[in-house]
Amino acid sequence: MAIPAHIRAQAAGAKLLYALPHPLRRLVAGRPIRIDGQELALDAQLLLRLQQLSGATFVQESVERSRAALDVSRHLVSGNPIEPVLTRDVAVPAPHGELGATLYTPEGVGAGSGMLVFYHGGGWVVGNRQSHDNTARFLAKYAGVRVLSVEYRLAPEHPFPAAQEDALTAFDFAYEKAGDFGANPHRIAVGGDSAGGNLAAVTAQVTTRRDGPIPAFQLLLYPAVDATRRRRSRDLFADGFFLTDEHMDWFIDHYAPDGVDRSDPALSPLLAEDVSGLPPAYIATAGFDPLRDEAEAYAARLADAGVPVALSRQADLIHGYANFLGLGHRFREALAEAAGALRVGLSRPTED
Repeated sequence: MAIPAHIRAQAAGAKLLYALPHPLRRLVAGRPIRIDGQELALDAQLLLRLQQLSGATFVQESVERSRAALDVSRHLVSGNPIEPVLTRDVAVPAPHGELGATLYTPEGVGAGSGMLVFYHGGGWVVGNRQSHDNTARFLAKYAGVRVLSVEYRLAPEHPFPAAQEDALTAFDFAYEKAGDFGANPHRIAVGGDSAGGNLAAVTAQVTTRRDGPIPAFQLLLYPAVDATRRRRSRDLFADGFFLTDEHMDWFIDHYAPDGVDRSDPALSPLLAEDVSGLPPAYIATAGFDPLRDEAEAYAARLADAGVPVALSRQADLIHGYANFLGLGHRFREALAEAAGALRVGLSRPTED
């Protein structure tokens, strides 16, 4: 779609704002915000200030308006497309039809590379391949792997467990077709951000407990892993830090409406009886994120079960940082760490 003129103007204004000297950026952002022993990064505080001034919000009056708003706002925060990365559309066969997907291949990657099956965030309700295009490009380029970004079915049209069924279908497809894509089937990771991190975590659990291929690695960026319980971070950061307490209710009520058992591990992987034997994981959290504590509880649960896990709290950042690559430097730094973890995690196959 063509980018509206006012969005282009806002994007240019944001770019100029982030280029100002530090004292002027601090003046616009306001006094430093410190909560729970953490200080919010200036880049993140500026983004929240811009959101406040514009009146923009992650969730609108309806699902349709929320999806449209995200489609527009991505042009403000994602930055210019990261190159050189080749892309091509892929159709993933599924029982209900086909899932759209995009294969990202960084320049210079050889045959037999690793591959990430990536599930976008958006509360299982909003988001798509386009909203996370630059995130996928970044991971492909800086991890040196192919990325298959999958467009799974969204709620409320397709409530739980539709998205999870599609996530599993996509992994199995990637494993089967890895050679056609130039990847090694034994070097396939699953990953995603927020709701996508949930889908990746559950896919790793399901595949580990069945006969058949399993991922070699998990890349979980501020994943949602427990739909049954409020933790301290949800109260600390209930409002004013991009993802709010109200938003979280809105998303889960669309994805898992009345009648759904929210303690089902296919929705709340933290509650699985057994998490031993899962693939190694990199789990990143954001300090100013309502989801912080449940994701860190999941990392502790994996570690206690003997699963190799690296937990990295980006203490000065907010939920969604993997999408804010066009603003300042701090968001890119955080995602660069994730890309490095992915590179290392897929540096050798799980089988010969």
